[in-house]
Amino acid sequence: MKYGHLERRIADEQQTFARPLRTLVRRDAVVCDETALISQVAATMRAEGVGSIVVLDQAGRPSGILTSHDIVAALADGAAGRPAAERMTREPLALPAHALAYEAALAMLSRRIRHVLVVEEGRLLGVVSERDLFSLQRLGLGEITMEIRLAQELGVVAGVAAEVRKLTARLVEHGVAAEQLMALVSVLNDRLSQRVIELVRKRHDLERISWCWLAFGSEGRLEQTFSSDQDNGLIFVTHDSAPSAAREKLLPFAREVNEALAACGFPLCKGNVMASNPALCLSAAEWRAKMARWIESSVPKALLEAAILFDFRAIQGDGSLADALRGNVHELARRHPVFLRNMAENALQARPALGAVGGFASANADGTIDLKLQGARIFTDAARIFALAHAVARTNTAERLRAAHAAMGMPREEADAAIDAFFVVQSVRLRHQAGEPEAALQNRVDPAGLGRLESTLLKESLRVARELQDRLALDYGL
Repeated sequence: MKYGHLERRIADEQQTFARPLRTLVRRDAVVCDETALISQVAATMRAEGVGSIVVLDQAGRPSGILTSHDIVAALADGAAGRPAAERMTREPLALPAHALAYEAALAMLSRRIRHVLVVEEGRLLGVVSERDLFSLQRLGLGEITMEIRLAQELGVVAGVAAEVRKLTARLVEHGVAAEQLMALVSVLNDRLSQRVIELVRKRHDLERISWCWLAFGSEGRLEQTFSSDQDNGLIFVTHDSAPSAAREKLLPFAREVNEALAACGFPLCKGNVMASNPALCLSAAEWRAKMARWIESSVPKALLEAAILFDFRAIQGDGSLADALRGNVHELARRHPVFLRNMAENALQARPALGAVGGFASANADGTIDLKLQGARIFTDAARIFALAHAVARTNTAERLRAAHAAMGMPREEADAAIDAFFVVQSVRLRHQAGEPEAALQNRVDPAGLGRLESTLLKESLRVARELQDRLALDYGL
């Protein structure tokens, strides 16, 4: 696989992907109601020359979508005379018209879908398809994901992973924005992890066990950088055996996956926050009990573990297990406001790398500042607490702030400023990590080595971090 041209193409694509979705809507959406017969829908789609049709409920709101693939499957099943509601995909992904095209592209890649609804002020504006955004025959992202999907050996996956890291470094050099780049890295790492899990799964007998591989930490937040190690776990339910018996089968599987991921360039977690740790390979009931203990006790160790594990996200397997666990966590957090206050108090222990007179303040003897602990962590900690307090299912820091600001009474401008500041910090981190081979130093930056503009932007972003902590302190009386 030749990556020299891919990094140039993906960098160029950022210009196209920076366009708002409304500019990509070519025509009004073709629609039908839920009672329309499959045969009628097929005829309409053929007459209109479209690959999808949006299904509307009685109030005229989108309730589903039917694609050409759905229609072919329905006709093959002899369902031509059945209503659209029976064969449609319910709750199709919808994005606002002001969302950028790259958000739709990444959603298509991560969710493996080909159409996104575009809405404006509650009104269906149109549909953007995979074809509108890119052709997989010529898009770098599509080529890479295809290469991963077709890999039949772990060694091949490891080779692609090494090339992806080189590609990521070049994209940093091309100046791809931090939000786009972290989303890109996370989607590709998801694909790599999923393929590793699929290949390892074939060698293990996991029948009669429903399981879900969970990502924690930065991977769970879709915010991976160059120095991210493994943070993962397993949640499962058994159909005919005790949890201990199922765990005996799952742990060798998890251990092999962890080792294979390490071979692909994802370092083993030094703190053993991995699915091969029996304490993180738990049944759904055991996970509920574990998280209940954290929330109800709020001891320092529990707060630390919660900060890592409450960012969990399903990677492979039965995602409904993760969804149910998240609902349980939100209900527990709602019933124990003291836990959130303790989380907020713990979050305030990390202070922005700013001095009293406006300069940078270092916590390290060599004068460097840690942009993870004294920068990015402040935003992620605050966003996590806001999400838990307001039952926001998203795990990504920016998405949490966007979703929670209205519920918590934060002005939109303040939320936008926090999001922009977070990505300034992450941009500096990424550029530094791309040129720093020593893992221990990849988050530590010498302020004296920053350019004037970068230094000014970073200081202002850290001031915004301090203001975000001020809001956290005010909300929880700290």
